[in-house]
Amino acid sequence: MTRSLTTLTDLVGAVRRAVDVGTDWSDTADLVADQLRAHLPGPEILTPGQLLGEPDRVAGHLLHAEADGAFSILGLVWRPGQTTRIHDHITWCVVGVLSGIEHEELFDEALNPLGTRDNAPGEVSGFAPPGDIHRIRNVGDETAVSLHIYGTDITRVGSSARRYYN
Repeated sequence: MTRSLTTLTDLVGAVRRAVDVGTDWSDTADLVADQLRAHLPGPEILTPGQLLGEPDRVAGHLLHAEADGAFSILGLVWRPGQTTRIHDHITWCVVGVLSGIEHEELFDEALNPLGTRDNAPGEVSGFAPPGDIHRIRNVGDETAVSLHIYGTDITRVGSSARRYYN
């Protein structure tokens, strides 16, 4: 399936099948990442209005929350220079970059830098706590768009972040 033909319905079904395997968080993140790679949509999965982003913060748009709370899919829009605080997560997470470049900084428990990576369009990564402390920023000149899939119902918990470190 090509990116332009992937719909939100296709993606939700694929993620549901991966989550329904019922394995541990790390393996679930890997299974969901495989499905996101196979069903990665383009930025047009967001509306033109959503793609504008917000001038003062990263804009998150809920695209799907599974009725049983098993996962949520969000579209995030990062204008140039926008960043998150250093944080970790309450559950597994899978990220796919749809456009732009997302620069990720990784940290250990003492907040010592472990490394960086630039995630380009088409790249998908997944992780599960512990060992998921990071900060993401748009270091490019264009708006970046990514899909974030979390192993929880964001509408119920409010955020995927467990702790903020700065």
